[in-house]
Amino acid sequence: MRPATIISLGASTALGVGALIVARLWMPNHVANAQAPAAPPPQGVPVVVAAQPIPYGVKLEAKYLTVVKLPPGAAPTGAYSSVNQILSQQGGPPTSLTPMQAQEPVLASKLTGVGERATLAALITPGMRAYTIAINEVSGTGGHVMPGDRVDVVLTRDISSALDTSGSAQRRLMSNIVSQNLRVLGVDQNANPTTAAPIVAHSATLEVSVQDAERLALAAQSGTLSLALRKTGASEIEQVRPVQAADLGPAGAAALRGPVGGRHRAAGAAQGGGPRDEGPSVIIVNGDAIAKVKVPADGVRAGFL
Repeated sequence: MRPATIISLGASTALGVGALIVARLWMPNHVANAQAPAAPPPQGVPVVVAAQPIPYGVKLEAKYLTVVKLPPGAAPTGAYSSVNQILSQQGGPPTSLTPMQAQEPVLASKLTGVGERATLAALITPGMRAYTIAINEVSGTGGHVMPGDRVDVVLTRDISSALDTSGSAQRRLMSNIVSQNLRVLGVDQNANPTTAAPIVAHSATLEVSVQDAERLALAAQSGTLSLALRKTGASEIEQVRPVQAADLGPAGAAALRGPVGGRHRAAGAAQGGGPRDEGPSVIIVNGDAIAKVKVPADGVRAGFL
């Protein structure tokens, strides 16, 4: 054999042996990696959400509900884990107490309870009461108070006492805030929080505490109640004091002062302090000029007065 052929065969043999050694070292690791199990998918908590917008007061059906997976700890309190858990309640499927948007979790607080009707009573927060007051187009803020809004209740009353020492009477009006930041449950017979059109109502039902219900009952018998509409989201409680007519300035106080049947004039005349009768007179108007002219007693007899 030629030397070149021998060298070529040796080199080929060496390369083949090297390839076998590399394959022996690499293949086990590759097979192990290929057979390694895939990482488990992230675990989630099933939560029932709205599959489409759910209007207020609608009885739930399967088409309104779907289930999604949320990270552990992200499920809100009162959420349901299956659609059947909602629709198979005793007494039939519940009714929505508030409108819900698509993908919004369906919570127990947004639905009627077991066998419960979709009435105003279902909307009351535990421990609270519903109290209705009379309003009109003015005291009801022109019809712009809607269910779900927040209001303050203002009482205006007359605290006048008996006639003063001069024999005259003076009206003393006072206004004060009876309760603040009350939620409007309904206006007349409308409790739908999605209402947008102004309603000129005759009554408003408010969510109050037991003590506020007592205060409103007494206030309704003491004077006139009116509503002050709050900005959406405003919840601060203002420190206010009662306001009287004197706080409006001298003009405001004077406007509420007046005689009662002319009695104070009679009392003043009896004491010599009132205006004296200066006799009959006539008022003559000539263009813009106005003149008061006394009439003699014989003029009265002549028929001038």
